[in-house]
Amino acid sequence: MNITLRDVEAGDLDQFFLFQQDADAAHMAGFAPTNPSDRSIFDHHWGEILNDENSLVRTIDVDGQPAGSIAVFRDEDCHEIMFWTDKQFWGQGITTTAMDQFLKEFQSRPLRARVVVDNLGSLRILETRGFKEVGEEQVFSNARAEVVTEKILQLN
Repeated sequence: MNITLRDVEAGDLDQFFLFQQDADAAHMAGFAPTNPSDRSIFDHHWGEILNDENSLVRTIDVDGQPAGSIAVFRDEDCHEIMFWTDKQFWGQGITTTAMDQFLKEFQSRPLRARVVVDNLGSLRILETRGFKEVGEEQVFSNARAEVVTEKILQLN
């Protein structure tokens, strides 16, 4: 299996949109737009990320197929990382490998991440890469239609 990071291509966005439709994955992430099936909201969101000069966005590519995305954006005083891997690729070390590759490319620190407390896979990936918990926040999750606790982690 060949896992690489590459620039996001137009066709990748179609795959990312399909990935977002997976209710189980959205629940695990705790993140979803109010209406995940609205392509215009999706396109607006991704347009902002891709056109932001303070962001770095990569497609996680597995054997020539988009498997997810990983990105850093500027949030107030710190960069924040986010990642999404399609459910069919979970448990195969793909996100872990992609994270390692991304952290070699993007070396600005501190780097923060936010993860719903019961998303154990994402927490494990971050913690084994040296991210430490620096706080918690109660936020409303559209995907779960309830308030959830997010851990805020930071890599220094």
